[in-house]
Amino acid sequence: MLAFPGETVAALLLRSVPSDAYRRADPLLEARAPLCLMGVCFDCLVTIDGQDNQQACLIAVHPGMRIERQLPSRGAV
Repeated sequence: MLAFPGETVAALLLRSVPSDAYRRADPLLEARAPLCLMGVCFDCLVTIDGQDNQQACLIAVHPGMRIERQLPSRGAV
């Protein structure tokens, strides 16, 4: 995937993946996607380079970055 200079991870993902595939949140595995794009809502959490709970809206894309969808810690209730 190609990113624009200065583009955030959230912006890249918003234009690259369907919103229902961005993230699933407990307890009902509801589809989530970036909402505020300024670090307030935490709906953009992803795993970046092996580190969970990274706010994609605050992190600029860089070459070689590994971005993974963040999965819930437990199954649906």
